[in-house]
Amino acid sequence: MAALDNQRIEVPRTVKFNVGGRLFETTLPTTQSGGLESLLSVLASTTAEWPTFIDRDPGIFSILLSLLRTNHLPASFSGKFTIRELVEEASFYGIESLLHSALSPPPLNGIDAAVSTVISHRMRAPPSTFAVFDDSTDDRSLLIAHAGRISAFDWSLSPAGTFRTHLDRITALAPVRSETTAIGSTDDPGLHFYNLATGRHAGSVYWTDPTDLRVQKAWITAVSPSPAGTVFAGFESPHMENCILAVDPITLRPVAELERRSRSSARTMAPTKLRFLPESGVLMASAVSSGAFGYCGYVRILDPRVGSAVWETAEPGSGRASRYGDPLIDADADDDLRAIYKVCSKSGDMAFADLRKLGEGDPWVYLEEKNTNLRNCGSGQGSSVCCYQRQVFVSRDGGELEVWSGQSKWIGSHRRNFVDKSSPEKGLIVKMAGGGNRLFVSRQGLEGVEVWESTNGSGCIRIIINFRG
Repeated sequence: MAALDNQRIEVPRTVKFNVGGRLFETTLPTTQSGGLESLLSVLASTTAEWPTFIDRDPGIFSILLSLLRTNHLPASFSGKFTIRELVEEASFYGIESLLHSALSPPPLNGIDAAVSTVISHRMRAPPSTFAVFDDSTDDRSLLIAHAGRISAFDWSLSPAGTFRTHLDRITALAPVRSETTAIGSTDDPGLHFYNLATGRHAGSVYWTDPTDLRVQKAWITAVSPSPAGTVFAGFESPHMENCILAVDPITLRPVAELERRSRSSARTMAPTKLRFLPESGVLMASAVSSGAFGYCGYVRILDPRVGSAVWETAEPGSGRASRYGDPLIDADADDDLRAIYKVCSKSGDMAFADLRKLGEGDPWVYLEEKNTNLRNCGSGQGSSVCCYQRQVFVSRDGGELEVWSGQSKWIGSHRRNFVDKSSPEKGLIVKMAGGGNRLFVSRQGLEGVEVWESTNGSGCIRIIINFRG
């Protein structure tokens, strides 16, 4: 007892707040958990008379005070207030970063993913395209284009503004920086840049060649940003000339012409998908077309440092795929895994090629499902591929979504799982993109963009967010 009596036990000083007529009492360390420069921390350190009156909503304050105490939101908050209301109040108190951390989804695990939100537009029309921000710490997370309009959403998926562009239909969209986006269309020439904060047109870049009159009025077929800021854009002219330009978004000038081809076959058509791989320092370009005799297309790896392709395969016909009668229908690349993934049009099988072992022979390794009951996945018609966070998401013709995952290495054992078979929306998936621990999905003929997140339960929470356009 004597030892305990000699010890000084420091009791945190309590402070009181009168928020909207309701009294709250907490400790000084709790007010400081949101940062020493937050409003409550400053008031607790400088105010001499208590309780301090704050003319704000007491209900939301109660939720935010619980967040300060536990670093988690109470389960009871769901349904009482919207996320936007929480964000606005957290911004007032200077603890928005703490709320951001509490609301951010866990790392995406395709096996345990479900639709958490469907973002729908009041125009009641399917989006023409969308794009996501890779960095989850960015103020914005999603851009959706409807015809010629662009709507932005912040990290909480709350609307962050809508503006009208000069294009009638946006078909290519890529965030360049937090305040700039690049857009293009297959209906109008040029690559155009817009300021997301003001909605103003910052400038345009056109592919021209004074020595070749065939190169004029070229439209955009695909666009991909890079962490360094360079934008890679596929151009195609009415005379079937095409190329990939590297564009500086600051000077709005082309810095390099990576490739130029005259379309005479599927192998030389303009790319419809571009993806820059920063770790490898290369650009993946691919395109697929269909006709009376099936599908044909190519995958090409370009090195911007040398300005040309360092590897390519065309299917059918290049001799680099052992399955001649089963060409690709879509492909994507994963920088972390150093691999290209494709889905076959006839069998629906998945295959990958190691970026470090691309040579003259057939690089494709076809994945085999260990579960015999799941091996037959049917035709690959209507399938698409999206690589994100070391996982490969594959859409199927019926609207189903599956994920391929493995152990420490992707060579050898693989496992295929269906992603939330209870998803209420069924329709052909036309685009998938990952960002901020989320997978975004749009479907043919359906309004809105689905937001998939990892969950701890088997069901999904469906919230419709309508925004004005």
